[in-house]
Amino acid sequence: MKALVLTEYNHFELQDVATPKPGPTDVLIRVQAVGICGSDVHGMDGSTGRRVPPIVMGHEASGIIAEIGDDVRDWAVGDRVTFDSTVYKLDDWYSRRGMYNLSDGREVVGVSTPQFRRNGAFAEFVTVPQHILYAIPEGVSFTQAALVEPVAVALHALSLTPIQVNDSAVVVGAGMIGLFVIQALKLAGCSQIIAIDLDDDRLALAQKLGATDAFRADADNVPGQVQALTHGRGADVAFEVVGIAPTVQTAISCVRKGATITLVGNLSPKIEIPLQAIVTQQLRLQGSCAINGEYEAALSLISSGKIDVEAILSAEAPLTEGADWFNRLQAKEKGLIKVVLKP
Repeated sequence: MKALVLTEYNHFELQDVATPKPGPTDVLIRVQAVGICGSDVHGMDGSTGRRVPPIVMGHEASGIIAEIGDDVRDWAVGDRVTFDSTVYKLDDWYSRRGMYNLSDGREVVGVSTPQFRRNGAFAEFVTVPQHILYAIPEGVSFTQAALVEPVAVALHALSLTPIQVNDSAVVVGAGMIGLFVIQALKLAGCSQIIAIDLDDDRLALAQKLGATDAFRADADNVPGQVQALTHGRGADVAFEVVGIAPTVQTAISCVRKGATITLVGNLSPKIEIPLQAIVTQQLRLQGSCAINGEYEAALSLISSGKIDVEAILSAEAPLTEGADWFNRLQAKEKGLIKVVLKP
């Protein structure tokens, strides 16, 4: 089969590789669509340490079951499916307690670290365990289904955050995940949704998708502008969807006392935080890791049209052009948010 292989950092090759064989409880999927995630772009240059070459990346995908393992039940060749990005053991201590995203020994499709390597979906075929599969609803395209994973990431972040109807929220980072967070916050009944980013086009799209206000991150006194919109207090909740020190600081400075800041972005391994502000304002900082059962909700919201995934779709292209699109995304080409490849 053809696969787009990261052979060394910042270098891809389209190679002929062996088609993977499904194990007893696995399925082989003929990939129909696979999204380039921001974590893939940051992984290709080695900055995250989570894409150690050689590796076939790609964890946002959909396709058709081509083969099933001997012990697979309730799935058949020809089924249209997508899958969770997290591979976990069903009998893990955390999985048994409803926290499979935190399970010991968890792996991620299309990721390689010193601890594990699992090839992903930038290829004609990929194998995954049957217990992370989800059926694609009628009327949902393969391209839409390939974008379910980031929607589920956004929904998981909201599930961890204490939000009440009429709350105000700040979203720092209006990239793909941030735009899905904004749409989910609108569905959750937030009355004030404030987007903060450095890109004017993304801020305009954020307002189209549900943000009531938008500010450039480099504008004068952004916290003061947020306070002016929130009765002088600051927002009730904030979501940081970048993962670097300045944006985390922005999220902290834009909330009221007693607020919750949910950290979704994961670029920098370490950052500094304003400890005294967090303690004296009794702020709650929490991480949101991946997905924990939100796939069905994400598929339903996409199917019903309540979450618009195509609004962030910039291009669809053949897998053979994958290396070029990675370079364009890495260069932050204006107007590019999401690219979906078709093997």
